[in-house]
Amino acid sequence: MRSALLAALAGSVLVLAFPPFGVGFLVLPAVAGFLVALRMAARPAHAWAAGAAFGLVYFTLLFPWLAELGIIALVPLVVVQSLFPLVYGRAMYSVRALSALEWVGVAAAGWGLMEYLRARLPLGGFPWGMAGYPVGEYEALRGAAQWIGTSGWSVVVVLAAAALARVVADRDLGLRLAVAPLLLIAALGLGGWVFGPETDGPSLRAVIVQGSSPCPGQRCAGERAGTYAASLELTRQIPAGSADLVVWPEGSTGFNVDPILDPEVGAAIAAEAERIGAVLLAGGDRPVSETHWINANVVWNAQGELVGEYRKRHPVPFGEYVPARSVFGRIPDLRRVPRDMIRGDGPVLFEVEGTIFGSVISFESSFARYSRDTVRAGADLLVVATSQASYPFSHASDQLIAMTRMRSAELGVDVVHGSVTGRSTFITDGGEVGEVTGLAEITSLRGTVQARTDGPTLYTVLGDWVQLVGIAWLLERWARTRFRRTVPA
Repeated sequence: MRSALLAALAGSVLVLAFPPFGVGFLVLPAVAGFLVALRMAARPAHAWAAGAAFGLVYFTLLFPWLAELGIIALVPLVVVQSLFPLVYGRAMYSVRALSALEWVGVAAAGWGLMEYLRARLPLGGFPWGMAGYPVGEYEALRGAAQWIGTSGWSVVVVLAAAALARVVADRDLGLRLAVAPLLLIAALGLGGWVFGPETDGPSLRAVIVQGSSPCPGQRCAGERAGTYAASLELTRQIPAGSADLVVWPEGSTGFNVDPILDPEVGAAIAAEAERIGAVLLAGGDRPVSETHWINANVVWNAQGELVGEYRKRHPVPFGEYVPARSVFGRIPDLRRVPRDMIRGDGPVLFEVEGTIFGSVISFESSFARYSRDTVRAGADLLVVATSQASYPFSHASDQLIAMTRMRSAELGVDVVHGSVTGRSTFITDGGEVGEVTGLAEITSLRGTVQARTDGPTLYTVLGDWVQLVGIAWLLERWARTRFRRTVPA
């Protein structure tokens, strides 16, 4: 019970490192507390219990806003996500006899493996709550993400937490080895502060049009038409020649007011792009049949010509499509998802005033891989278009901004983060969050962003290399140990 209670306490403390609290440094004692709880486990059942307690408390408190979609949305996700720390806890119990130094390495590499799997399994993964995200609260530390990414910061943070845990639980780690990870954090912070990622290219005047909803979170009749009308009216208030890029976030158009299906809607948006003399990106969801639909960012150039669209590649399971619909489609709450989203094929690039930009849509921005391959394809500026319409009065928007802030730091690009009912902002200078709109506020937000012309960051080129090196070392060590056990001397 003591190990399970300590693990549950650690999970609750870890939540405080994320928005809306944002006490980032608490990630270190929280993870250390969980690892101490695992050191306290006297038998495998205790380790299972500690892992389960940590996961259930942590994930329940991290995204309670999912309950606004019903218990069917929250409980299964919390249970599935809790399986990862549960297995991690049991695995750490199995290596409890390792030397202090080796145990610290396994703890960090094992955590990296856990996060790698969480970002991919099941059904494409759910990377909310990675240990590297709280680093974004601190400008100096955030800058080093250009080299190691959020995933690399997770490994480094857990390395320090594991050393602390070994000192507290066993007192068998020398001072030099215990302090070494903290010195690594300090060195990365100093390097990130001195050589922080820069966007020193051409400046662009951008406007985010936040049309919100006439009935936030309630799904009333005519909601999409109301959002479109509010977005169009706000856009008409933008003086001609005062903007280079106008962004209507996800869900600003669609269905009965879709610019592709309804020529009048498309003509009205095109006319505004031409009047302002700006590239205009409008997010919307377009039905293609009774069973399928497309979530896309449609783009017009400054002459009012439709130049293309980017289609969302990673739909939200049970929100934008129903896996195994023949089985799960019988659940009453899932009848609110009558169509399945058709996935896009890859990144799509557009041009505004000589600057190449790309976009990702909502849930995709929580995955580093989608933003990274957009920048690798040639984007010097990133647009994140999100809705938050299902949980407008929650902390979901703040948590997503914290993640897109790390996308900016990792890739060294400015980010236009537009939300139709959540919070919108501009993220510049490698993760600096600017003015933020209110939740479900009908407003427009002006800002200046710059293109990146300094070449790709190390993370853009190599991706999650720190995480993968740790996983490779862990697997090599496991294989070597298994080989020794099975091959006689």
